[in-house]
Amino acid sequence: MVKIKKASNLGVTFSKRRDGLFKKASELCTLCGAEIVIVIFSPDGKNVFSFGYPSVETLVERFLGRNLPPPNNDVHNQQIVARREASIRELNIKLMNLEGVLQMEKNRGESFQEIRKEYPIEELNLFQLQHLKKALEILKKKVEKEAQMMNNNAFPFQTLGSAWTPPNCAS
Repeated sequence: MVKIKKASNLGVTFSKRRDGLFKKASELCTLCGAEIVIVIFSPDGKNVFSFGYPSVETLVERFLGRNLPPPNNDVHNQQIVARREASIRELNIKLMNLEGVLQMEKNRGESFQEIRKEYPIEELNLFQLQHLKKALEILKKKVEKEAQMMNNNAFPFQTLGSAWTPPNCAS
């Protein structure tokens, strides 16, 4: 191996090799949980490039013996666990909202069944059916308005008529 003399070739090679080195260091951190610091000075001495995991400053301070934190090999695992716990909390909140909506719909369904027992649809005349249709449309609008007020994501269904079809599905 010989040092590259031409400045343009030297700059291109430096840039490519630096990127490759940083990529390999990143892979080593990800796969093995290693803590790495790389500091590179450009051939002309004008630029400094660094890579560090978890951070350059933390590891340099530790190397120099300042602010020496206790060694922790599970930093990456702790971050994964923290993200997972945050996701679980979000899902639990959504689940509680959905359970509340489900209970509300069950109560409405039971009320509807009671009304239906008192007034069988089969025995209604055309005028009464039209009146019932208007009342149901008003109820539908009221339910949709309540659902929007509760939470945009808490009520995953568009209408009572499509109560088992999520809004993203084609009818």
